[in-house]
Amino acid sequence: MSKKTVLTGITTSGTPHIGNYLGAIKPAIEASENPNFNSYFFLADYHALIKCHDPERVARSTREIAATWLALGLDTDKATFYRQTDIREIPELTWILTCQTSKGLMNRAHAYKAATDANRDAGSEDLDDGVTMGLFSYPVLMAADILMFNADIIPVGKDQIQHIEMARDVAGRFNHVYEPLFTLPEALVDEETQLIPGLDGRKMSKSYDNTIPLFCSSDELRSLINKIKTDLREPGEPKDPDTSTLFQLYSLFANEIERGELRLQYEEGIAWGDAKRELFEFLDAKLSAPRSRYNELMNDMGYVEEVLHKGAEKARAQAAPLLEKVRIAAGIRPLTYVPSASVDQDEKKKEKSAEELARIEEGKRRAILKQVQHLIDRVVGADDKGAAAVAVVEEKTAEVEQLKKKAKQKAQNELDLLKEELAGYL
Repeated sequence: MSKKTVLTGITTSGTPHIGNYLGAIKPAIEASENPNFNSYFFLADYHALIKCHDPERVARSTREIAATWLALGLDTDKATFYRQTDIREIPELTWILTCQTSKGLMNRAHAYKAATDANRDAGSEDLDDGVTMGLFSYPVLMAADILMFNADIIPVGKDQIQHIEMARDVAGRFNHVYEPLFTLPEALVDEETQLIPGLDGRKMSKSYDNTIPLFCSSDELRSLINKIKTDLREPGEPKDPDTSTLFQLYSLFANEIERGELRLQYEEGIAWGDAKRELFEFLDAKLSAPRSRYNELMNDMGYVEEVLHKGAEKARAQAAPLLEKVRIAAGIRPLTYVPSASVDQDEKKKEKSAEELARIEEGKRRAILKQVQHLIDRVVGADDKGAAAVAVVEEKTAEVEQLKKKAKQKAQNELDLLKEELAGYL
C-alpha cells in the first residue's frame, strides 16, 4: 500500500496557543509517527501577510511557531518541516494555478464574502473596501501549498473545508486542461478537537483575544485560567462538566480515568475556585517540560534556522521536479525542448491504477460541471423547473450542433453531464 501524504500549515501571525496545539500541532505530530504517512508541516508566512501588516509580529510569530513544533517533539527525520517562503516553487505554482481559477470560484470564498457582507452591513458604497488581492485570492495560494506536494489528506477545522474543495476544483481544472499531474486532496476533520474553548467560552482564537498561550509562564497561565468565565453556582451545588470551559480544557489533555475523576468532583459540587486550581496545576505539569525546551530553542535561533533549511531542501527535492512537469505541461519550456516519444493513450490508461483513473475522471467531471453550473442554477431557481430544464437542454443541444468538430466534443460532454444533473426534472 502506497503511503498517504498529510500536510498541515500554521499561519505565522500570532503566538501559538492551546487551541493551535490541540487542534493542529498535537494530531499532526502523532500522525508523523505513523509509518503509513508522509508528513509535511510548514510555517505559513506568506499567508501571514494577508491580514497582518506588522513585520515584527510576523517575524516573532515565525520564531515562536518554529520553536513550538520542535519543543513538542516533532522528529524532523520522520517529517518534512519547512518555512513556506523557502520553497520558491510555491509562488510560481500559485500563479500558474491562478490562471486556471475562475473569479466566480473566488467570489464564493468565505473570507471574501464575509468582508463584503461586513461592508454591506456598514452601509459602504464599495463592497470591496479594504479587500486586498491577497485576501481575495489566498485560496489559490492554499491550493498551491497542498498541490505542490500532492497531499492526500489535509487536517482542517470545519471552517476550512471549503478551501480543500477549492483546491480540488483547481487541481481538477488543471488536470483536465493540461495533464493529470495533481492529486485531489481530501479534508480530514477531527470532530473531537474542532472547537477548543477560549477564556470566554467561544472558540479559542486570536480574533477573539481569548487565547491561552501554549508556553506562557506559570504565573501567566494561572492568571489566565482565573479569568475563564463560569456560572453563579455555589460550592456544593452540582455543576455540569459538559458545559464548563474548565472541564473541557482539562478533558482535552487528560486520559479517560482523569476525566472520570474530575467529572465526579463536578457532580459533587466542586467550587469554581478549586476547579480553576485543578486545571492550572494539571496544565502546568503537562506543559512544564516542553515549555523548558521551548525557552531553550528561543535562545538558539541558529539551530532552528538550520532545521528549517534542511526541511526546505527535503521539500524542494519534491517540489522542483513536479513544478518542472507543470511548466512543461502548460507550455513553459526551453526553446530546445523535444517531447519524449509519444505513448499510445490507451496503453497509458491501462498502466494507471483504478484509483488514479477515478481521480482523473472526477477532476474532468468537476471541470465540466463548473462550465454548465449557471444553466443548472437557472433550472433550480425557476418556478417551473421541468420547463426550465427542457429549455436549457435544448439551448445546449443547439450550441453543440453549431460548433465545429473539435469544440463540439467539449460541448457534447457538457450537454451529457447537464442531462445527467437535470434527469430529475426532465
